Amino acid sequence: MSNEALVTRLRDLLGKSAVLTDIDVTASYARDMMPLAPSGTPLAVVLPANAAEVQAVVKACAEAKVPIVPRGAGSGLSGAANAIDGCVTLSLTKLNEIVEIDAGNRLAVVQPGVVNLDFRNAVEKHGLFYPPDPSSYDWCTIGGNLSTNAGGLCCVKYGVTTDSVLGLEVVLADGSLLKTGRRTVKGVAGYDLARLFVGSEGTLGVITQATVQLKPLPQAPATLVAGFSTTEAAGEAVARVVREGLVPSLLEIMDASSIKASEAYLKTDLGAGSSCQALLLGQSDAGGEVARRELAALEEICVDCGADLAYTTEDLEEGRMLLQARRVVLTALETYGLWLTDDVCVPRTRIAELIRGCEKISAEVGLRIAVVGHAGDGNMHPTIVYQPDDPDEFERAQRAFDEILEVGLSLGGTVTGEHGVGKIKREWLAREIGPVGLRVHQEIKRALDPENLFNPGSMFSMT
Repeated sequence: MSNEALVTRLRDLLGKSAVLTDIDVTASYARDMMPLAPSGTPLAVVLPANAAEVQAVVKACAEAKVPIVPRGAGSGLSGAANAIDGCVTLSLTKLNEIVEIDAGNRLAVVQPGVVNLDFRNAVEKHGLFYPPDPSSYDWCTIGGNLSTNAGGLCCVKYGVTTDSVLGLEVVLADGSLLKTGRRTVKGVAGYDLARLFVGSEGTLGVITQATVQLKPLPQAPATLVAGFSTTEAAGEAVARVVREGLVPSLLEIMDASSIKASEAYLKTDLGAGSSCQALLLGQSDAGGEVARRELAALEEICVDCGADLAYTTEDLEEGRMLLQARRVVLTALETYGLWLTDDVCVPRTRIAELIRGCEKISAEVGLRIAVVGHAGDGNMHPTIVYQPDDPDEFERAQRAFDEILEVGLSLGGTVTGEHGVGKIKREWLAREIGPVGLRVHQEIKRALDPENLFNPGSMFSMT
């Protein structure tokens, strides 16, 4: 089947308005938010409205042997949704229905095009809570979260996306619809196929529906902020929190560069002082006296570890203001240039070493690197700032990106904690998992997608 015949077939299946071929339009679907990741020009962008239409698209592309790149909102930071030349980009934004909210069993059935924040707001009306909260939660979609196994600020207590998944519906390479998982609290029948597809970045199938478990709605959070004159002191405080078994609902860290950027952007003083080298932000959503005890224990640890500032508040607006300083870091850094954010996860006892390593890399490449991250689980986001119209700065930013990954691995970490591998970290995945691990990945891919049509070249190479 020729490309022209395939486009005609897709229009017959979906309707003309659901098949986009104008290059000025399709260009906006060609890549995500990662500037380093390569991208190509799709043959077409299709917008199916239901699972049956997804199946029809997959069957048509399989017959034509044209690759398919599934796509959510494009908020990703690994290039996993980036088009390759001649592919069909399959946008799932029209599959945007919350099919069911079962409050009695604390679960929901949701389609991939639903925006994370909209879903959270919908279940909140039932007194329930959907934990995964990527920083882009106000525009990223559930399907993209599932495909990359996204995390967020509250992972320290509630885990990443896969920890909330009970089951999935997935369109396979032959167009069949796989239903996997369960609606029960427990279930060990067969392989855990749902977890195989979560985080597979569209390389094994197209997720068209998910059954997810929900939590009781937490209490309004109480907040702690603690400032340290050394990074090592902040790192020791995090290690003490882990050793003593405290599990706050949130524990974030900001280095000096990110603190200054946020304060300048928000035109506010976080009270950290000019000598502050690291800021910890913690929250407890346990409510009442339990939350007060939890934050008191966090505050005591911070003071014991040398915090110059340690302050707690139960005032919701004050807590939001403090947390806003963490959430706006990337936006704040845009005032200095284009940002390139990395994603490494290290043992929680080695966070300070990673930050020091980033400071050294910053000095060597001559570029600003600000480090923020989820201290409670060791997932750090060193962010490199460069001038996009300066080829030399871009090259140095690329070098810094790779050197940060090298430091992360040397500290016993992983090259991605929540953003995924995509098309930017393929070689690093191969280094991390080794030749046997890579072979197993390739064999699973061949078993489910023998023609290598689902997102080829993402995560790893088949050769």
